[in-house]
Amino acid sequence: MKVTFKLETFEGPLDLLLHLIDKAEVDIYNIPISVITAQYLDYIQGMQELELEVTSEFLVMAATLLAIKSKMLLPKPPVIEYEDPDWEMDGDFDPRAELVQKLIEYRKYKGIADHLREKEQERSLLFTREPADLSPFVQQTVENPVEGLGLSDLLLAFKKALRKQMSRNQVARIRRDEISVKDRIRQVAETLRESGGKILFSGLLSEDNTREEIVVTFLALLELMKMKQILCYQHKLFEDIVIQAREDGNWDGVAEVEVDY
Repeated sequence: MKVTFKLETFEGPLDLLLHLIDKAEVDIYNIPISVITAQYLDYIQGMQELELEVTSEFLVMAATLLAIKSKMLLPKPPVIEYEDPDWEMDGDFDPRAELVQKLIEYRKYKGIADHLREKEQERSLLFTREPADLSPFVQQTVENPVEGLGLSDLLLAFKKALRKQMSRNQVARIRRDEISVKDRIRQVAETLRESGGKILFSGLLSEDNTREEIVVTFLALLELMKMKQILCYQHKLFEDIVIQAREDGNWDGVAEVEVDY
């Protein structure tokens, strides 16, 4: 008949002892050392029968359990009293005390390790992303445009608005200075004489010229071209227009010309 053993894997002899104590449901402070030792030795024997490697620490613990068991079977030594109380030996010394202390410490750190392992598993289920700029979602606080203003400030603003309204109702006569085409022809002729008979079109205008003055300047140039007093040309496309006085032109009668517009 084939017998199959199913053995759990333990991290060390203390882990195996805690398992045996929890399985037997006994108090860790009052371990039935004979029962636990027998179960521990059965486990070691099962590992050897399955040809599993038994580490030295398991064998050391087996020897420790046997030593504790033998001490528990021996009669307790009598209490020896000395004159010095510090030298008094207690016959109620429990040989299991050192082992119990190790088991308690091991159980505490094992519980901490299990708790950290659970936290690690919970954290592994979380996925993070790169931090994003959430400033567009921050609620903007609207400033009060009249914050800090009192009744007197409102009255002053009201009076100022009334004064502006009254000034709008005033009617003023504006007389526009006009220039005729004849006068502009005379001005262009004088400018050509001062510049040696040649000038650029941009030299006749400035940023202060009104629309009417620009139109009058164009009409004056057209009249001078019609009178064959000037030539207008460009060196290249979109360059400034060059205005040049004709050599055969007669400028004496230009000032007396009559232009009807």
